[in-house]
Amino acid sequence: PDLPQTVASLADVFGLSAFERDVLLLCLGAELDPAFAPAIAAAHGDPARTEPTFGLALRAFADPHWSAVTPGGPLRYWRLVDLGTGPGLLATPLRLDERVLHAMLGLRAPDEHLAGFVHRVPPPTDALAPSHRRLADEIVAAWSEGAAPLPLVELCGTEASAEKRALAATASASLGLDLHVLDAHALPTAPHDLDALLRLWTREATLGASALLIDADALGDADAARTAALRLALDRAPGPLFVAAPERGRDLTRARLALDVEPPPVAEQRELWTHALGADASRLNGTVDRLASHFRLGAPAIRAAAARAGSSGETAPNRLWDAARAHARPRLDRLAQRITPAATWDDLVLPERQVQTLREIEAHVRHRMRVYEAWGFGARSARGLGISALFAGASGTGKTMAAEVLAASLRLDLYRIDLSRVVSKYIGETEKNLARVFDGAEAGGAVLLFDEADALFGKRSEVRDSHDRHANIEVSYLLQRMESYRGLAILTTNLRGSLDGAFLRRLRFVVTFPFPDATLRETIWRRTFPDATPTEGVDPQKLAQLNVTGGNIRNVALNAAFLAADADEPVRMSHLLRAARSEVAKLDRPLSDAETRGWT
Repeated sequence: PDLPQTVASLADVFGLSAFERDVLLLCLGAELDPAFAPAIAAAHGDPARTEPTFGLALRAFADPHWSAVTPGGPLRYWRLVDLGTGPGLLATPLRLDERVLHAMLGLRAPDEHLAGFVHRVPPPTDALAPSHRRLADEIVAAWSEGAAPLPLVELCGTEASAEKRALAATASASLGLDLHVLDAHALPTAPHDLDALLRLWTREATLGASALLIDADALGDADAARTAALRLALDRAPGPLFVAAPERGRDLTRARLALDVEPPPVAEQRELWTHALGADASRLNGTVDRLASHFRLGAPAIRAAAARAGSSGETAPNRLWDAARAHARPRLDRLAQRITPAATWDDLVLPERQVQTLREIEAHVRHRMRVYEAWGFGARSARGLGISALFAGASGTGKTMAAEVLAASLRLDLYRIDLSRVVSKYIGETEKNLARVFDGAEAGGAVLLFDEADALFGKRSEVRDSHDRHANIEVSYLLQRMESYRGLAILTTNLRGSLDGAFLRRLRFVVTFPFPDATLRETIWRRTFPDATPTEGVDPQKLAQLNVTGGNIRNVALNAAFLAADADEPVRMSHLLRAARSEVAKLDRPLSDAETRGWT
């Protein structure tokens, strides 16, 4: 490289005086030219002192000034030169910072001081979706206008961070910039440390022509200290700067360009799937249309899912569907408990009317895109397109199992959300918690199971004070999100009578899970033991006398199996009797003779 020109450029960018520029050249010469060491030693009159010092610079160069090595001077403020150790400031060795040396030599070496904070993101090798490409062009246009300082670009919305990074990397590459990413969780909260990091990044952006993306998608409001550090960083970090966050920022003084990054529309997703699958796309018999209609994935996720599904040879529809599910999971996995469905329709023992309603729910989910899009119902109104259901019944009557059956039949993920933990006493927090859940679930259209609906619902239509009014707002918000959610959302309650009728009318389905009668209990008993379980003399008809729910029946059968295994015997009625006594004791009621007559 043309070193004099490089030094002149650095002096101009960092505002160096002529004396400070000469100090930089002195340190550069000591690093690159072996002849400098004996010359420096001779100037010091000491053969052991071969490194340049500030005292030597004061004697050797014109227009010297002490401010050149003060902490606020550009040489030290931007860490262009480091001070060694010495008996005094005049005798302290001066060394060129390694990153600055590499930059002057034209090397794109990463700054070791930023390791662990930022990492480089290469530009995507494949094109963005057209809607995202238009956003990248808008960024390029805004940053090409030459306004100083450049506006902060906010990449807003619930779209996955990978999509936002691809968009930012594409825009940066169009401007000849390298993109680096900083996770907002890594921001120092101490002002001194944050200031040092921002200074180092500013130097890096200047030396390496780089843009920075601060990823705050997963930061959340609970981390108040880091939220404050993020706000300070966004206001103070100069140069090309992005921030990825679910919502637009507040209380910022700098100019901003806020862009909503939404998943590509269905037509674009269909094209992305077709391109990613290549020749396999035509052999998948409508799977591409189902994928594009159900999932909300961007280009990087679609390409990754297609590669994952096709890694073992020709792509199979189910393998491709499961790969798409896996790429839609990460955000929701942090917010709710994923349940792996194990139950099937054969495991569900309910009256015919309830089973028929559950089959209707399955049909609504399976064919919603055909009815909403192909048949035009969705074009009339966006309201009420979500499929919502209430499962009401005593504990153990099969509410969670029914949700598992639906999820397994539809080949969808099932997530359980405990509403008693989502509800907050602080105004507005419940809505934020619910928003995170629904936003996280949108990408994969998962089945959402909200347990303990009684924690939020109730007969609250009569407003007596601000707490009742706020509770009604929370309920209305939940119902609104359920009505607009693209997947299936299920509420469960043990006490249907505690729910207000006005709220129930906004749900598409209400399924009551009755306490099983003797006939249903006998059926449950007949299906409880796996085929591999050894039994002897087990009488389902007599067992059905035990007046408990299906959940209790499964507990009794499992406990009896352990008792039999411990005795090295097949499961007998005696084992079931002992297990039944323990189970009924948990229910805080006696075990009547009528329930166990004829068991042993």
